[in-house]
Amino acid sequence: MAPLPVRQSTSIGASVPAREVRWSPLPRPRAGLVLSLVLSAALLAASVPTADAADGLGDPVFPSLGNAGYRALGYDLAFDYRADSRTVGGTAVITVRADRRLARLELDALGLAVRSVRVDGRPAGFAAHDEKLTVTPARPFLPGEVARLTVEYTADPRAKLPHTGWVPTADGFAVAGQPNSAHTVFPCDDHPSDKARFAIAVTAPDGLLGVANGELAATEHLGDGRTTRRYVSREPMATELVQVSVGDYTVRERTGPHGLPLRDVVPTARAAELEPALDLTAGQLAWAEARLGPFPFETYGILPADTDDPAAFAFTGLETQTLTLYKPNFLRQPEPVIGSHMMHELVHSWFGDSVSPARWSDLWLNEGHADYYGLAYRYERGWPDSGGHTTLVDRMHQLYGLGDQWRHDSGPVASPTAAALFDSQRYTGGALVLFALREKVGADTFDRIERTFLREHRYGTATTEDYVRTASAVSGQDLRGFLRDWLYGLRTPPMPGHPDWVVGPVGTAGPVVSAGEGGAVAAGGPSVPRGSGTL
Repeated sequence: MAPLPVRQSTSIGASVPAREVRWSPLPRPRAGLVLSLVLSAALLAASVPTADAADGLGDPVFPSLGNAGYRALGYDLAFDYRADSRTVGGTAVITVRADRRLARLELDALGLAVRSVRVDGRPAGFAAHDEKLTVTPARPFLPGEVARLTVEYTADPRAKLPHTGWVPTADGFAVAGQPNSAHTVFPCDDHPSDKARFAIAVTAPDGLLGVANGELAATEHLGDGRTTRRYVSREPMATELVQVSVGDYTVRERTGPHGLPLRDVVPTARAAELEPALDLTAGQLAWAEARLGPFPFETYGILPADTDDPAAFAFTGLETQTLTLYKPNFLRQPEPVIGSHMMHELVHSWFGDSVSPARWSDLWLNEGHADYYGLAYRYERGWPDSGGHTTLVDRMHQLYGLGDQWRHDSGPVASPTAAALFDSQRYTGGALVLFALREKVGADTFDRIERTFLREHRYGTATTEDYVRTASAVSGQDLRGFLRDWLYGLRTPPMPGHPDWVVGPVGTAGPVVSAGEGGAVAAGGPSVPRGSGTL
């Protein structure tokens, strides 16, 4: 399907404002509000209008995704997998803080059979419409008030939906919610700007293993042939990065750099054949840490979900936080084939997971960085790509020649549409922007920009404007015009340090091996599907 027309922009910042993220201990729930606050609210009720949460945040890529009027502070999720029906019973306890007076609020939800909703333990009204679940409490939420919403529901991972975050497997399921499908797995404020703390309990029949992001905090044998395992993520997480899986898994534990615990969750029947790939992680971590700083989370590992069905999910790999999702057959290939892609997914722990995009138009910050370091890793290891390039400079030279073609087909790097969100322009197009910046400011300054940006926005979100500000401050140069042209221009700017590089005319571009989350694609094609490129 041809992509939607790309909205062109010549200035940075034509997007929905980023929402500020603050991390602090959770205030007491509504039941503990002091009497004076209740009396004040009663006095104001006649004069202050009651507002509702709007449908969506107005993100330029997914306008209806996310919700206004509140912040999600935490999710306590419980998934109970029933092997006989292959359905999942879910309970989502969502702690929210109202930004303003709300008669009701909305969650993103699709394909969930909701049975009940409670607010601070009291029954609440609820209604589903479009991809929203409207919750109406017994009385309005007050500005600054913290409340706990409990939603009980049933989901079928095999259900046919317009889009889904469920990945059915041979004996269970996994989750791939990126970009806009986490709310098919659990009700949530499904936008990366609203990161929150997560605790996830997974109940599965004995003989199967339930796993999730973070660290295992508790195991309870229920005595009826089922076991519940509870996982806690130490750092906040965007909804799109949640991973929950049930299957016949074996857990392989090892130690990474600086004692970092590594946890791989592997289909038991395929554990031996996947071991060579899993054994690469510690060395890859050392390489990444030398460039980006210490690994930002409490653990890391790989989950090769037991499916190679191309229809199951469109990616070769997906950077679900602390537990990267893969298709097993990909990892059976030799290291020169898979190594650069594994580095791509690992780098997402810094760019995408620790620092998440404040808007979907900022996706190039995730994918451009992941591709840049994945390519650098490839050529440092001496692995030619399928186009025959053996150095990063050679690859960037080739991509530079395609710059105008890609801008014509997919728009500027930082102005994606939903149809072209995961095409090559956000991946190797973003890597080309970073290469241009490095050539402009020098390698040492570029490295300082990267580390400073990661430090300033650690465990939060960032916009393209944030990156531009950091680059200008660290380099001591006003880089706004330079990066505006590279990120938003309709023509490819000159490459610093390479006056002989020439951009090819539109309509004559030859084939290119492009990024994405795995396979080779042709250059110049519209809306290259994610999962079709190779590093």
